[in-house]
Amino acid sequence: MHGLGNDFVIIDARREPFSPTAAQAQRIADRHRGVGFDQLILIEPPRSREAAAFLRFLNSDGSESGACGNGTRCLGWLLMTEAGTDKITLESRGGLLPCELLADGRVRVDMGEARLDWKDVPLAEERDTLHLGIEAGELKDPVGLSMGNPHAVFFVEDAEEVDLESLGPELEHHSLFPERANIGVASLIGKDALRLRVWERGAGITLACGSGACAAAVAACRRGLTNRKVAITVDGSLDEETGEDLEIEWRKSDGHVLMTGPYALGFQGLLAPSLLGELE
Repeated sequence: MHGLGNDFVIIDARREPFSPTAAQAQRIADRHRGVGFDQLILIEPPRSREAAAFLRFLNSDGSESGACGNGTRCLGWLLMTEAGTDKITLESRGGLLPCELLADGRVRVDMGEARLDWKDVPLAEERDTLHLGIEAGELKDPVGLSMGNPHAVFFVEDAEEVDLESLGPELEHHSLFPERANIGVASLIGKDALRLRVWERGAGITLACGSGACAAAVAACRRGLTNRKVAITVDGSLDEETGEDLEIEWRKSDGHVLMTGPYALGFQGLLAPSLLGELE
């Protein structure tokens, strides 16, 4: 499946446990010799009575991620369709994730509360998360927060012009981020509208990043650039046939972030045993 080009291999491990090693995840992620993905998503039995399933997210380098907004939206549709309902609650390491299928066909996910304290990002030392004070090249002074993953959002005049392929890895591994960080570059393109590009930790530049879009919307509101409801244009939004903006709302009542957008099912199939090797 994919959400605006942010693509996933999804494996149902509810009945038969499946726990790939980092090396196995990397083999599946190989776009030439495997299947290819930005994230591998495992559907596991729920750990909470309130949830229908537990989601685990692995990046293309085999590392585990705490959240994946586009992936959760895709899984929300998949499991709502399976259950014959228009509402479902999923869970991940980041907590419960209520999902809703809207009348227009999009899926809305409650991504939970934006975490703004430096310990929650987490940072290696106490800093004002509204002004982290780090820089690389033309990127300076990001906003830091966690949306289940650590994020640093830089505001620039033109996100298209930033050499994110070079600066992203450097900033992902900055000493301020003990768990590494997703690096977003955002520019204001209209009233309550942002253009966003993201270097995802463990995956590199992706066509869309749901948690990154949530982080950018919260960061823009905190900086006074937008209101609490923002349209986010990502790389995947630029596709003339299937692209559209993500709609992000940072709810004032409880600090939760709501993400609304599309989903797409590419194909279903079986992984060859030779691709997986021996399971632990």
